Amino acid sequence: MSETPLGVLTGDIVGSRRINDHTRLDQALESTLGLLESQYGARVDRYRGDGFQVALRSPAQAMTAAVLARAALIRHSPSRRETWDARIAVAIGSGHLPKTGRFASANGEVYVRSGQALDALSEGDTRFALSLPEPDDTLALLTRFADATLQGWTHNAAEVMYWQLQHAETQKALAKRLGRAQSTIHQRLHAARWPLIEEYLAHVEQRIAAIMEASR
Repeated sequence: MSETPLGVLTGDIVGSRRINDHTRLDQALESTLGLLESQYGARVDRYRGDGFQVALRSPAQAMTAAVLARAALIRHSPSRRETWDARIAVAIGSGHLPKTGRFASANGEVYVRSGQALDALSEGDTRFALSLPEPDDTLALLTRFADATLQGWTHNAAEVMYWQLQHAETQKALAKRLGRAQSTIHQRLHAARWPLIEEYLAHVEQRIAAIMEASR
């Protein structure tokens, strides 16, 4: 079987041992992974309780999927004092897409790079990594800035981003969906730094698409 272009996300929950309600956390993670399945046609798997791996046929969408996953988890956080988040390492490359949600038979260097990048994240405070076939210092720097922004998201900011990333709606439509005033939605999108995140994701998508096209 020939390899195909893939985006692979490998992640785990930040500080999972300090979380008291593991049942609720498990439900939140299942909901998040189910969303990636439905939104991107992704294949997902879990390991070691709070670890997970996601494979997407469209590498260019991998970082958007990672941002959506973190928005979903933060949105599920039980309180302001206890924010749920994940470290996620995104790797772009080639490999075999698992036929099912079990990744035991998945192979390809893209899976290895994603796992190695997650291991490196566990050594510091950064929660995002982007691994490409060839290093790109500019994208790596932009990704660190994006991560710093996401680490500052509140539950409310994550909630509006959760819906915005899925539907790309106007503020008026988003306000109607959430039953909030449009001014409130505007404030929360501003707090989430949505214009900058949107530009970052568009830039990453374009760069990844160009890299994969050049590698054919």
